[in-house]
Amino acid sequence: MLKRYLGVFILLLLTFTKHATAQETTFDKGEKYILGGIEVTGVKSFNKETVITYTGLRTGQEITVPGEQISEVISKLWGLNLFSDINVYKTKVEGNKVFLELNVTELPVISDIKVTGIKERKVEDLLKEADLKKGKKLTESLIANTKNFLVNKYKKDGYLHTKVNINTLADTTDANMMKMVVAIDRGEKVKVRDIVFNGNEKLKSRKLRKAMKNTKEKVFGRFWKKSKFIPEDYKTDLSAVIDKYKENGYRDARITSDTVIYNGDNTIDVNIDLEEGNKYYFGNIDFVGNAAYTDEQLGRVLGLKKGDTYNGVLFDKRIADNSKPDGQDVTNMYQNNGYLFSQINPVEVAAKNDTIDFEIRIIEGKLAYFENISVKGNDKTNDHVIYRELRTKPGQLYSKDNIVRTIRELGQLGYFDPETIDPQIIDPNPQTGTVGIEYNVTEKGSSQIELQGGYGGGGFIGTLGLSFNNFSIRNIFNGEAYKPVPMGDGQRLSLRLQASRFYQTYSFSFMEPWMGGKKPVQFSTSINRTLQFRYNPRTGEADKDQRFVITGVTVGLAKRLQWPDNFFQLSHSLSFQHYDLQNYNTSLFTFGNGYSNNLAYTIALSRNNTSVNPIFPMAGSEFNVSLRLSAPYSLFNNIDYANLGDDPEYQRINSQNEVVPDQSKIDQEKYKWLEFYKVKFSGNWYTNLVAKLVLKTGVEFGFLGAYNEDRGVIPFERFFLGGDGLGNYTLDGRENIALRGYPNQSLSGNDGSTVYNKFSMELRYPITLKPTASIYGLTFVEGGSAYQNFESYNPFNLKRSAGLGVRIFMPAFGLLGIDFGYGFDPIPGEVEPSGWQTHFIIGQNF
Repeated sequence: MLKRYLGVFILLLLTFTKHATAQETTFDKGEKYILGGIEVTGVKSFNKETVITYTGLRTGQEITVPGEQISEVISKLWGLNLFSDINVYKTKVEGNKVFLELNVTELPVISDIKVTGIKERKVEDLLKEADLKKGKKLTESLIANTKNFLVNKYKKDGYLHTKVNINTLADTTDANMMKMVVAIDRGEKVKVRDIVFNGNEKLKSRKLRKAMKNTKEKVFGRFWKKSKFIPEDYKTDLSAVIDKYKENGYRDARITSDTVIYNGDNTIDVNIDLEEGNKYYFGNIDFVGNAAYTDEQLGRVLGLKKGDTYNGVLFDKRIADNSKPDGQDVTNMYQNNGYLFSQINPVEVAAKNDTIDFEIRIIEGKLAYFENISVKGNDKTNDHVIYRELRTKPGQLYSKDNIVRTIRELGQLGYFDPETIDPQIIDPNPQTGTVGIEYNVTEKGSSQIELQGGYGGGGFIGTLGLSFNNFSIRNIFNGEAYKPVPMGDGQRLSLRLQASRFYQTYSFSFMEPWMGGKKPVQFSTSINRTLQFRYNPRTGEADKDQRFVITGVTVGLAKRLQWPDNFFQLSHSLSFQHYDLQNYNTSLFTFGNGYSNNLAYTIALSRNNTSVNPIFPMAGSEFNVSLRLSAPYSLFNNIDYANLGDDPEYQRINSQNEVVPDQSKIDQEKYKWLEFYKVKFSGNWYTNLVAKLVLKTGVEFGFLGAYNEDRGVIPFERFFLGGDGLGNYTLDGRENIALRGYPNQSLSGNDGSTVYNKFSMELRYPITLKPTASIYGLTFVEGGSAYQNFESYNPFNLKRSAGLGVRIFMPAFGLLGIDFGYGFDPIPGEVEPSGWQTHFIIGQNF
């Protein structure tokens, strides 16, 4: 920078000289010339004509030397950040012509970067963070800024004595290239040995240490919060200590001094001297200036009354909780009902003995209405798909709650990175009472591909799955829209093929979330077909004369509700499955030739207010209760199922020439049209404990029943508890319920269960939530039980397990994961605990 101003200064002082000779010409300040020519010297990697062109000077033009034109040329060249020195020289004057030389010194370019002192696998990420890369211009400020960045980076991790040396050396392969060597010496991490409080009589030191969330003493075995000393966090923790006193009524508490003592073993001791003061209580709390709400209404939100122990932290949160955008506080009460320009100012008006009186002074301002609503950053998703989800509409009364809800709705779509959705207030105008909102979004991949191959069941199994979660069916015949497929209308299209020598499965599904485009009525349909062939032991091939064919179709409608609140959804679906057995004898059925039909109606009520990231919710809950049932055929088909075996049509002669019931024919009659009802409930709750540590608690219940006891519970549609919960392909409509720590389907027997329940708790912490890949680790405890009938059902006789795992979500491949679970109880028929089990997770979430 100094050289830049020096160059301009030299120019303005008319020091346009190159060699001190006797013939040197001096020209007067501001004299006009015709530019006879300009020569560029000193360039190594740039074309001279390009530099001249960029200056804007041309031969034959009139130029004042010295003058504003030359100053602008020097400033423009400095602005390129390509040169370390720029000088303009006058080489000669011929009559009214002047000849100039532009001499520049190019900044060197980084040709290679070597980092020492850290693990090689971390080098790439470190260079990205520091914005260091090959081809960048090497400047003194770059070196200084990089050094400061790296020192501060490691200080934040507790390495207080980090040293960084950056050396450069010439690259012999190119005259203007320099190699950079970054040597990092982090030293040992500095840990906190002791935190000592002096002068605290009202609050115990243990409670004060607990209030310090970031600065912790070194304790063996505490892995969730490491001991490290970060100066910025330490200052925050000192404020937290005072807040702890304020929470307990000690308004005047203060830290008189704090001392950090460095020990010789890479530890420090912290001494904090306190003055606690007296305990205070709330006196009168009066509201002034409120017209929209009564004192009683505001008082209920504030939740504090005369005589309560003074709690300054809670008082501030009830006025405005900055940690929760949807917090229950007085400010949000106004903000959610149009008073964008309101101001809430609590004022301490009197302090008598141990009692403090407050006035909460309110300036309500003018009601605000949304005016301009816009979305920025949606490169793939069409505008109408986004705008129909917005809870903020032009002309509506301003509501902060609707802005927060819109962020959630956009995140739940799955088309945008939920961590970067950023609403910006545009042009708030207190005079006109209008405000605009611009939602900034970042598109992420919303389609997935499943391509698998493996060996199992006596042959190769191949799977191809395609899921387009932001499809546009109206552009399916528009060739220009294929990039690579028509996208942007928010529809979901899925295709899946799975095949081996012994079975083939085909499925197709389509979902339109806004049928007709006017209301959030979701339409869905799916078609599937499965062919299963028996194994021929003589040939080792599939015997296609022995086959089991399942054909199914489902149509569904779902509608968002406004009551009890607008997080609810009511859905209906009608499904039909046809099971066709041809010479296919198996333990699943007592008949090898025949068919079954399953025509069922499902109604479900669900509520989901999780926020914001559907992959890693940090708050809210979700539940679903459903009833799936068939028609009660036995009420009107006039068949006596209890005495069906007495009917000659359903009898046979056995090997002893005795007439006995033909169970195959009886079951064929019973299951010609499946008759059943199924009730299910599931609920999950997400609690943000601290930072991004989330506790997920869940409960599940399912029951399969029969209308007619003589007909009995069908062998289809049953629950199979245990393992990873992955279904692969199923022939009988079964539901696989995950219970980690036990082998797949091991807790329900061969015939499955008609009733089950499950309880789970899971601690989750994200490693990264980037759009390219969301990764989080987890630990879990869970338990479940499954029974053959409701009479033997005991919800507390659980098979228990615990373990840990990891989840990886990539937009192109969906959810992947692995769990290591330990089963504490034996599976049925064994006496030893199930022990450790490994579960691989594909395409589902617990």
